[in-house]
Amino acid sequence: QVQLVESGGGAVQSGGSLRLSCAASAFTARRFYMGWFRQAPGKEREGVAVINSDGIAIHADSVKGRFTISLDSNKNTVYLQMNTLLPEDTALYYCAAILSWRLSFAQVLGDPQYWEFWGQGTQVTVSS
Repeated sequence: QVQLVESGGGAVQSGGSLRLSCAASAFTARRFYMGWFRQAPGKEREGVAVINSDGIAIHADSVKGRFTISLDSNKNTVYLQMNTLLPEDTALYYCAAILSWRLSFAQVLGDPQYWEFWGQGTQVTVSS
């Protein structure tokens, strides 16, 4: 059973930076997607960024130019570098995985229901 464990959340002021990490265990898939989603209170869970096992990545328009997803295949770990954080980035951030490439990037970024495994979430709070 794949397990995903996030770390790196915290509280920062607007304009600050954080780096989230997600370590995957029992992870033997050769083709996969890993991604970051976030959910603010009273809002739906939304896709932030997705990367595949070849290192190709996409980012949501709301974070382009500020956030960067990356993958260390040797460590089975995905990162989310978040710069120029804004109060509207405040949310619970989740790591997720899909152990295949049967869906497109656009499909998996746009819909949490396609994702097979989820971490427990890490809180990011940005104050103005």
